[in-house]
Parts: sequence; structure tokens; C-alpha cells
Amino acid sequence: MADFERTLERLFNRAPAIAGHGDEPITERLWEPLTDITEDDKEFLVKVELPEMKKEDVKVTVENGVLRISGERKAEKEEKTTKYHRIERSYGSFLRAFTLPDGADGTKVSADYKDGVLKVRLPKSAEATPKSIEVKVE
Repeated sequence: MADFERTLERLFNRAPAIAGHGDEPITERLWEPLTDITEDDKEFLVKVELPEMKKEDVKVTVENGVLRISGERKAEKEEKTTKYHRIERSYGSFLRAFTLPDGADGTKVSADYKDGVLKVRLPKSAEATPKSIEVKVE
């Protein structure tokens, strides 16, 4: 079963399992922050979970129609006296890239970071914003 797991991990670009004590091996996984993308009449909103990261460790760029969010979450310093039984949180560098949807204005992107969540706002261009016209009936 362990050989099968290692094969799957290689297929999905996960780091190999690290032997642990007990029934279940300790594994380290590559980190890809969870992301939600929503839209309303005015903008697209990209929310990225970045727990335990400082805003200085995150970079947001828009270039050639692609939004890139990158950074690095550093692992805690390993204490020689600490015995790890399970490590489920992932660490390391990451890069998430998203093609801007039609109607997004990449020149007016803004971002804020609070409580471990990065929010990137992509306003819609004037042409993409829905307009309502009142029609008078006589």
C-alpha cells in the first residue's frame, strides 16, 4: 500500500512520505493556498487563505492578462527536543496564476490582507458593467 501511495504522490507532485511512528506515516505536502473567486455587478473578488503569513511575504502582480499571487510560508524552526507525530500544515513557496476574465480591468487591481485572508479586487471595465435603462411606457 505504501508503494501505491508513493506512486500517487509522485503523480500529483506531492513530496514523498516521511516515516513516522505509529499506524500512519507523517507526510509533507506541497502547499497551494485555497482560493475562492466571486463576481458581482462591479468587480471580481479573489480570496486566498494565507494563514500565518505576513503581508510582506506575499506578492500580487497583473501582467499580460494574468493575475499572479506568490509567496512563501516558512516552516516553524524544528526543535531538537520536539517529537513530531503528525504534520498536516504545508509550507514553502507557492504561485497561483489566474487568467483575467473578460471585462476585468487589470489596471485598477487592489488588494488587502487581514486575518490571514488576501482579498484581490478586480473592478469590471466600464463596458462590462451592466447598465439599466428605464423605459417609459405611455
